Amino acid sequence: MNSADRSHQTLLPSRWLAIRQPVPFGWRVALGAIPGIVLLAVWMLLTAGEAEERVISVTILPSPIEVVGEIRSLWFERELSRCAMASLLRVVGGFVVALIVAFPLGLLMGSFSRVRALFQPSMVFSSYLPIPALVPLTMSLFGIDETQKIMFLALAFVIFLLPLFVRAIDDVDDVYLRTAQTLGATRWQIVRRVLLGVSMAQIYDAMRLGFGVGWTYIILAEMVAADRGLGEIIIVSQRRGPREHIYLVLLVIVLIAFLTDKCWAWVGKRLFPYREKA
Repeated sequence: MNSADRSHQTLLPSRWLAIRQPVPFGWRVALGAIPGIVLLAVWMLLTAGEAEERVISVTILPSPIEVVGEIRSLWFERELSRCAMASLLRVVGGFVVALIVAFPLGLLMGSFSRVRALFQPSMVFSSYLPIPALVPLTMSLFGIDETQKIMFLALAFVIFLLPLFVRAIDDVDDVYLRTAQTLGATRWQIVRRVLLGVSMAQIYDAMRLGFGVGWTYIILAEMVAADRGLGEIIIVSQRRGPREHIYLVLLVIVLIAFLTDKCWAWVGKRLFPYREKA
């Protein structure tokens, strides 16, 4: 082996592990598909053969073919489309209620030190609250009807969004404030046009991230007395079956969250086109 071959073999790992090296689109697709293919292969291996011969019981983990075979019953018998719409409306409702509280409060906390000192302990305390603990709390306050589900999601959203909104305001460079003050801007002009104006793109990113996180809470929101919903399907399927519906609904939740995130990204590109050019 000559020195050129040794040099090529030495450089090959470096090329694969280059720090922050741009990856072509085709390679991104191929590399991103590998974990999914491996997971699917392991799943098929663990569920291969007759029910009594499998490594994992069929009551715990059905095979991919069995899961796909239940799509029709999930769509027609369990009314998947209506349940998905019910869950979407709950997430949107909770998100809107949370914005009504978290957006102005975050703006005030990020702008005025005394307001932050007033609410900072509550924000820190709430950040350590386990989200599942809010389920019995909201049930005791709002009952078990639709209001409870909306308020549970709203509280979860507020806990997540408020620190991100405050941080977005904090990240505005002081040079903008000094420039506005030099030009004679009033206090509320600085808040509205400088602090809010400069940080709005970052606040939008926080809203986009928070809306996606809301889909991780939907099962908790629909644990009790939900007429319809994706979480309700999972709870009923866990108790009565078929278990295949659990895995299908999880895929549906991921798909809906992915599509809504793409919608947020599409709107963001049009609201803040300058970020794409940067």
